[in-house]
Amino acid sequence: MMAQQENGRLSSEDTVSVMTLGSQFDEESSFGSDSEINGFTSSRQTDKYGFIGGAQKYSTESAQEVPLEVLRHREAKWLDMLNHWDKWISKRFKKVRLRCQKGIPPSLRGRAWLYLSGGKVKREQNSGKFKELDSLDGDPKWVDVIERDLHRQFPFHEMFVSRGGHGQQDLFRVLKAYTLYRPDEGYCQAQAPIAAVLLMHMPAEDAFWGLVQICEKYLPGYYSAGLEAIQLDGEILNALLKRVSPPAYRHLEKHKIEPILYMTEWFMCAFSRTLPWSSVLRVWDMFLCDGVKIIFRVGLVMLKSMLGSREKLKACPGQYETMELLRALEPHYMQEGFLVHQVLELPISSRDVEREHRVQLKRWRKIHGELSYKSPPRMHGAHAVMSAEPHTRQDLRQKPTIIVQYPLPSDTQSEFARVKKRSTIRKAPNPTVDIPNPYALPADPKPAALNNQTQEMASSNQSNHPPPSLQQSHLTTPENTPSSDPQPPQQSPNLSPQPSPKPNPAHPTEIPHSSNPAVTVQPLSSNTNNSAHLTDPPPTTDSTPLPPDDTPVNGNSVAAPRVPGLRHSCESVGSEDTYL
Repeated sequence: MMAQQENGRLSSEDTVSVMTLGSQFDEESSFGSDSEINGFTSSRQTDKYGFIGGAQKYSTESAQEVPLEVLRHREAKWLDMLNHWDKWISKRFKKVRLRCQKGIPPSLRGRAWLYLSGGKVKREQNSGKFKELDSLDGDPKWVDVIERDLHRQFPFHEMFVSRGGHGQQDLFRVLKAYTLYRPDEGYCQAQAPIAAVLLMHMPAEDAFWGLVQICEKYLPGYYSAGLEAIQLDGEILNALLKRVSPPAYRHLEKHKIEPILYMTEWFMCAFSRTLPWSSVLRVWDMFLCDGVKIIFRVGLVMLKSMLGSREKLKACPGQYETMELLRALEPHYMQEGFLVHQVLELPISSRDVEREHRVQLKRWRKIHGELSYKSPPRMHGAHAVMSAEPHTRQDLRQKPTIIVQYPLPSDTQSEFARVKKRSTIRKAPNPTVDIPNPYALPADPKPAALNNQTQEMASSNQSNHPPPSLQQSHLTTPENTPSSDPQPPQQSPNLSPQPSPKPNPAHPTEIPHSSNPAVTVQPLSSNTNNSAHLTDPPPTTDSTPLPPDDTPVNGNSVAAPRVPGLRHSCESVGSEDTYL
């Protein structure tokens, strides 16, 4: 049964049998997916594109496998382009075109299509429009036609296999919203496969704006009443075929086969119902980048391959045989590698299409008069679409749908606290503590206030006598320092508590003035950090003020610890030299 499938469609008898099987299950049953609802429970096998049981004929054989390393490398390039889309489109569009010709990575195809078509800008500039249209009741005339066409769109794709499933519901929403958005144009059956292809790669709102851009910018007038635009493009295709493949052109003219007889489904559905799926995706990558000239190239390649030589023309001597041949294209010519190579080699440009469009439009007016439907001008690719529609960088900014936030541990929140300064976000610097110089002179600046942590550490070592205020410094003289109130030595901040030192003598020794050369700095043999301490000066009658810190220094006190970062270290060294 599956061997008779082609492009997601089965023969009539097979379709009846499958639908009868699917009718045995309730759509609201416990089955998880739409395909399970329709009876594909145990033997369901889908290809990598989502088609069940190989419904897409030749899709697996014709697909080109890309190595994983190459695929990851391309994904990184596309992520960079999408993050700076305005710059790439305006300044490096040739590189964008080259990467579209190589194939967009499957993980980023939906997002890239939305950017290429201009649907991203359209959605941002019309925020909430789709939600408004979705909430309205559609025209009953179009709603009835749309509902009858839903089950015909890729019935063996896992997204649309279920009647009333999620895929068909989204397809109905998109098509109904378009009839409300463009009531003058309404609904055309060829719009359904276009919307279905978009829904396979993006949400309903994005698919709606992608459909709007394709119908208004890439294929304007294709889906209007009378189908005048598609007839005009058929004449353009016939004229281009005369230049590309004269034998095929003469054969079609001989048997009076009009282009509208074989190219309508090709062009209106953008080959989504004709080619294997791997080829469809590659054609759409190039089509949304370079415009309708890609559709013309694919059609010309098919005609040239099927009718381009005398040997092939012998197999179709009449009109009927020729039409049957064009309805059943040979799989070799539709393979991804062959088709993409031939499309890129064909010398048909956008200027050629526009030049021929003007010629055929003149002929149309002479024969049929003016067009009844005035369609907007056609845009040839993403560069033309972005240039024609003004946009801002905010319109192109990506908005992720999944945001993961990692909570910070409580002990590291202060370290990674962020501050905002001059509109920039940067790490808060580590707090610095001003450490007083233990050898400072009276003329040195007063030390800054220490933090609460330093005060608590100092108070833990001085339970009986709390330290004086650290926010102000004063001179200690024999007059204002009574001998009966000795003060313990002050510990340096940010150091671990030292063991309690020996009790200080009742009369603290004063540091002599610079006139007394007896003050020397000697290293302690037991000091592991090579710090220096002051020795006891000989008794003197000269009254000398103590240093500004409130700790007297004597021979029995512990060695002064080495302070790693003194603000006035240079001044302190110079001051000690004056004593020496």
